[in-house]
Amino acid sequence: MHFSKKIVAILLATSFLSTSAHAEDLNELYRYLHANPELSLMEVKTASLLAGKLKDLGFEVTEKVGGNGVVAVMENGEGPTVMIRADMDGLPVVEQTGVSYASTAVEPNRDGIEKPAMHACGHDIHMTVQIGTAERLVAEKANWSGTLVMILQPAEELGLGAGMMLEDGLFSRFPRPDYNLALHDNAAMAAGTVGIVPGYALANVDSVDITVRGLGGHGAYPHTTKDPIVLASQMVVAFQTIVSRETSPLDSAVLTVGSIHGGYKHNVISDEVKLQLTLRSYKDAVRMNTINSIKRIADGLGRAAGLPDDKMPIVTVRDAEFTPATYNDPELATTVKLAISAEIGAENVKDMEPVMGGEDFGAFGRVDPKIPSFLFWLGAVDPEVVTAAQKNDTTLPSLHSPFFAPDYEPTIETGVAAMTAAALDLLKKE
Repeated sequence: MHFSKKIVAILLATSFLSTSAHAEDLNELYRYLHANPELSLMEVKTASLLAGKLKDLGFEVTEKVGGNGVVAVMENGEGPTVMIRADMDGLPVVEQTGVSYASTAVEPNRDGIEKPAMHACGHDIHMTVQIGTAERLVAEKANWSGTLVMILQPAEELGLGAGMMLEDGLFSRFPRPDYNLALHDNAAMAAGTVGIVPGYALANVDSVDITVRGLGGHGAYPHTTKDPIVLASQMVVAFQTIVSRETSPLDSAVLTVGSIHGGYKHNVISDEVKLQLTLRSYKDAVRMNTINSIKRIADGLGRAAGLPDDKMPIVTVRDAEFTPATYNDPELATTVKLAISAEIGAENVKDMEPVMGGEDFGAFGRVDPKIPSFLFWLGAVDPEVVTAAQKNDTTLPSLHSPFFAPDYEPTIETGVAAMTAAALDLLKKE
């Protein structure tokens, strides 16, 4: 989509599509960010670039908050404090979209290992919308009153960044928000639309490692061993009863064994098997029941197999990587929905169902006392492509796919319009 200067001027004056006084600058920024991703905890150049843009807009900017995080504050009279968050990190994915601005980057990860990098989750969209929203809110300072806090968060893909920024004093060193806002692009929704989910929108995410130990030996003499492969197999099956028989049918939970490794030769019974699990839930009580049940079942099966105490299974919950559920405050969801509907048209605002994906934005609202928070979905796919996929019953490239390429111009325009409308409504002058 390309506009002449005259049409851009008309849009700036009359249409929600004019989300920035520098629409083409935003498109250029998006293409640059997409072509130059940085992996989690390595977002140095990205953070510096965007911090500079926020400084140029008049924000008081602090860098290196919680690693590579950026906090930009603008005080504009009395009123509430609204925080708007965008995440910065890419994924270790080889891009295969074929677009002219595709990433060919190979970047060091946090362990110094060279990896391919791609913005396969749309964080480049999020950052571009953040800058566009900042531009528009600065241009409309006469229409709002309060404090605006824009944050750029590192390491979302690891589930670490939000916690790192909070631990580094995000809500003590800087104004504590009355409301938190964020968006996430959606790889199944048409560009130009927004999705709203009141209540739980995204899930708690836990990673669990289990080391199943045994007594190895010759495959021809299994009676002289304690076979950890058999024991691990029993665990995989038994774990499925946690969701089907220990969780209320009215609650939601997922337990997936994503990796199982053990043994190294046909006729050798190994002495160890490694399991890796992902757990998903909404309610904290369901989460804790799932974790505790895994520990109980692993211990019980180990004892039933006759393992000695020093060979019992080891269950490790990777607490540092826990991603809390994103809970959209229902009252705030209603307020934001009305504001966005008035800006882009009610027909473009869709009611959505919660998903079991994870997003650490939820951590910002779970502080004590809690802060009303809201994340909305932003359609990112050419509407004709969505219609064709529905007609032909085909699956579109998902987030994290090497083939995911947002229809970026209308997506950015709609994102800036929607986020600006939400912020202006919360910051409106009495």
